[in-house]
Amino acid sequence: MTAYQNQPEASGSPGNEQVMHVNPRIEKDRQMILDAEKKGTGALCKVFLKLSGPGWLQSGITLGGGSLSSSLYLGVLVGFSFMWLQPLAMILGVIMLSAIAYVTLSTGDRPLRGINEHVSPVLGWGWLIASMMANLVWSLPQFALGTAALRQNLLPGLIGPDSGMGEIQGKMIAGGAFLAICLGVTMTYSAGGKGVKIFEIMIKTIVSIIVLSFLGVVVKLSIEGEIIWSEILSGLIPDLSLFNKPTDEIMPHIEKVAENFRPFWTNMIVGQQRDVMISAAATAVGINMTFLLPYSMLRKGWDKHFRGLAIFDLSTGLFIPFIIATGCVVIASSSQFHGVPAQGLVADEPGGEITAEPAANLVGSYKKLLASRVNFDIGAEEFAKLAPEQVTAKSEALPWADKRMAAMLVKRDAFNLADTLAPLTGKAVAQYLFGFGVIGMAMSAATMLMTINGLCFCELLGRPPRGWTQKFGTLMVSVGALGPFFWTEAAPYLAIPTSVFAMVLLPIAYFAFFLLMNQKTFMGNNMPTGGKRILWNVLMALASGAAALGSIWSLWSKLRWLGIVLLITFIALCVVVHFARKKPQTA
Repeated sequence: MTAYQNQPEASGSPGNEQVMHVNPRIEKDRQMILDAEKKGTGALCKVFLKLSGPGWLQSGITLGGGSLSSSLYLGVLVGFSFMWLQPLAMILGVIMLSAIAYVTLSTGDRPLRGINEHVSPVLGWGWLIASMMANLVWSLPQFALGTAALRQNLLPGLIGPDSGMGEIQGKMIAGGAFLAICLGVTMTYSAGGKGVKIFEIMIKTIVSIIVLSFLGVVVKLSIEGEIIWSEILSGLIPDLSLFNKPTDEIMPHIEKVAENFRPFWTNMIVGQQRDVMISAAATAVGINMTFLLPYSMLRKGWDKHFRGLAIFDLSTGLFIPFIIATGCVVIASSSQFHGVPAQGLVADEPGGEITAEPAANLVGSYKKLLASRVNFDIGAEEFAKLAPEQVTAKSEALPWADKRMAAMLVKRDAFNLADTLAPLTGKAVAQYLFGFGVIGMAMSAATMLMTINGLCFCELLGRPPRGWTQKFGTLMVSVGALGPFFWTEAAPYLAIPTSVFAMVLLPIAYFAFFLLMNQKTFMGNNMPTGGKRILWNVLMALASGAAALGSIWSLWSKLRWLGIVLLITFIALCVVVHFARKKPQTA
């Protein structure tokens, strides 16, 4: 028996036409598409909407903690200036996912085997292992974010920081509840059959709630005059200078700092901007999404007659919800936080008094920023000798301009963003509105990470994607439940370093399928020819090249020459194994 009940085992051999499915449901769906094609575009779109599914699963994973965090901090750090970044990253991602869909549906073969046999086993196994690594690493911010949303936004009186319940106990109850819900949802997918359909409906519902929640926030802010749409539209025009300098809204505040300390704040802001930019690009399409798509389509029984549906599904179920949700978060966070010090941390002017109470979750981040400024002033060696109370005293003695910069850069989270809407919607409505949106993001991403890891683990062992093999792979992602206990800063910010890590891995998948698309031995008669082949290759080259640049930038910014050496070593290993496999065997 093959891994997919409806899928022929070897339909990707050269020259072979794909074997038709015998599943009555698949035949019915195919006939619906063929009939709709004769009636015109409107009828075809209607059928595509009815049959869509895998694209929404992709949306479920991309609209998670990484997207929320990247959008939140993109707005905080650069305002509306990078409104163009996430749409561009998603366009490039949809191009590659469409290519992956084309390859998978044209051949009907499982892509891991195709990459291993026709490109390079280093790329194939690298793709699988990197996807599993991304699942495990990315699970940490999802659980941290989901736990924080339950404790801060939705149930603060029961398990929140001010509920009287201990911090550990509160996190255990919230984390346990979040984990139980995610496992329950994920197991419906493992059940197969109707379970897959139920799972897709649940994911569509969650994604819709996410989009509507954040869209509601922007509509409310817009009605109240808090948003200037001309500035948002100007942010759709790329300003690449912001890769090396803070925005015009931040610079006047830096210039109020003593001249010899301006580089400290400038370098910190630029470094954070770069990380958030990479994170925003990486969370649009992650390497684990490239694994989910082909296997989810194979599991549904789709074949080459469903290629148009696959591209439509990605465009409507992935691109549109992603752009609306992330764009709304950037707009909301920018309008409330960019260039604005957090209330209660610093006076409005030098020598003035602080008249408001600071948000409790921002105090630690504020003190850490001030301590970093003290460290920069006296040097790491002298700073290490200071007792905690001495660090506090020196921090409090810093000039007002430095304190104001620290108050601007504290790591806000969804609780703070929701709190700023209290005058507009009322405190309870604001917290619940954001709470449901945030927990929806975290839950959809966590369930999809579990689902993907179950598929990865089955493929790793060469087993069908069902039974205890899949369940065990799913349960591996539960390690993310430890995230809230080992991360003390703003929960959303944990997604930034994990997303930078994922960006390093993304080109593995892109180049694997780029090369696979051009392998005649694998694609057979389904390989594009003429102008279509040129178009596919140009588009894939753009997407793969952009991913490679992001990966190299991430490696260089974090590991310097060690990162470049690791990259060259991996490429060399791929080349050596490729040619070694093609070397004729001698007796």
